[in-house]
Order: sequence, then C-alpha cells, then structure tokens
Amino acid sequence: MSGAHRTLALVLASAVLAGTGCSAAGTDKPVIVVTTNILGDVVENVVGDEAEVRVLMQPNADPHSFEVSAQDGAMMRTADLIVTNGLGLEEGLQRHVDSARSADVPVLVAGDLIEALDYDDGESAGTPDPHFWTDPTLVIDVVDEVEERTAAIDGVDPTAIEASADAYRAELAGLDDAMADAFAAIPASRRNLVTNHHVFGYLAARYDFRVIGAVIPGGTTLASPSASDLRDLVAAIEEAQVDTIFAESSQPDRLVQVLADGADIEVDVVELFTESLTNPGEGADTYLAMMRANTERISAGLSP
Repeated sequence: MSGAHRTLALVLASAVLAGTGCSAAGTDKPVIVVTTNILGDVVENVVGDEAEVRVLMQPNADPHSFEVSAQDGAMMRTADLIVTNGLGLEEGLQRHVDSARSADVPVLVAGDLIEALDYDDGESAGTPDPHFWTDPTLVIDVVDEVEERTAAIDGVDPTAIEASADAYRAELAGLDDAMADAFAAIPASRRNLVTNHHVFGYLAARYDFRVIGAVIPGGTTLASPSASDLRDLVAAIEEAQVDTIFAESSQPDRLVQVLADGADIEVDVVELFTESLTNPGEGADTYLAMMRANTERISAGLSP
C-alpha cells in the first residue's frame, strides 16, 4: 500500500471511531454523560468503575455560558444516561439535552429532586435558584437518585453502586457537620454574604446566613448590573458593615473590586470556588474539596 493510501486508511479509521459515539473509546461499560463538573464528580463517586462518566464542562468554566461541540452533542444522544443540573443553569446546553431526550435517552435532572428556592431580586426574581449544591444535604438527595438510576442500567452491578453511594453519603454528612460547626463560630451579626452574583441562597438557608446582595442581581453571570443596582448594594454593605465580599474563581473579580472600592468602609475581596471545580492542584478539584475550601475562607473572612 502506498504512503498516500496508508494515510487515507488511517483517516478513514479515525472517522469511523469518531462516529461511533459512546463506544469510541472502546469501552464495554455503560456511558453516563454529565453536564457540569460538580455533578460529574458526584456521579463518579457513586458510579465508581461500574460505568464510564463523561463530563462535558471543563474545569474553571462558567456553567451559565459553556457550550459543547457537535461531537459531544452526538455523544449525548447515544448515552445510557444523562445527568444535568437543570433549573436553568446550563443556559448554553439545553438544546442538546432536549435533543437527547427526544432520542429517548434517559435524563436525570438533579434540580427536579430538591425543593428549589426562588430568587427574590433582579431579573431572575421569582425563578428557581439552581445553585443547590452549596447545601450538601441536597446533594445527598441527588446521590440517592443517581444510585437508583444507575443501578438499573444493564451491565452495572447494583451491589457495587450501593456500596459506593453509601460511602459517599457518609462523606457528605460529615461535610455538612463540619460546615455547621465552622459557621456556628461566626457571630450571627457577621453572617452577611455579598458575592458577584447570587450563588449562596441554599447555603444561607441551611446555615443561617443573611444574603445582603450580589453585584449582578439575579442568578446568572450573563446579566449586567445597573448603576442604581451598584449604588443600592453599596448602601446595603455600608448599613450591614460588611467587611468581606466574595468573588467566584470562574469569574473575574474586577467588578467586585470596583464595588469594594466604592463602599465607605474597608472591604476585602476573597475568592471562592462556587460554580466550577478546578484542575488538580488548584484548590477545588472535587466537590468535597471545593466546599471545604469555601467553608474555611468564608469562616476566616467573616470572623472578627
């Protein structure tokens, strides 16, 4: 075979592999596609080695704006299960989820499993808040459903799924206890949260914090604050004597720093990991690591 023909054969072989969807990697295991990397980590802890988990959202990405390739969209339509956050979080991805559902792919929407809180201000007022993972007890509810749905997939050992789910539930319960203990040490008068957009509604409800406001009103990073929004928030910060505000690691903190500089008090800006996991070694490469890091930083930032 000539060099040109050998090259053509390799190209054709690659194209065949690329077009086989979930079997492209040569796996015989069921394939579970997960939209966000936070949920991806949760699912991986439940599934273990019983299925291949493919996470669409890259580390340090913004779940409100990330999109996927046509190849990823095709993969979703051949998956054994799709796990999505829902509640409007994956704004650039919903059409692919809908397309997969129309192709009879089972879809687990995590947001449907919890009692969602509604935003109370900004353009998102009255709509569900999708950031439920800031309360680890709600993640336990998701684990319960992931266990049930994955254990029913052909080729999966339900006993192994049950064991890994039990172990992870215990870790999540321990995380909840540790967060409650850490936050209990913060005086009630100082449990005031300001972020660059609303992400802590569930954490506030679980651990008795007061959400003063956000630089970007509502629940999406795709919105923009008005001058009056910023003035109102500065006034609220000054009234509550907030001296630490928080910015997500996946979003630049320039606007938050502008806000801090505009307040008539000394305000520190502390970076948190709230909407995306990081790469290994960057401080929040798992859900548990992310929540522990945030707990430590919130406690340090709000303690006297």
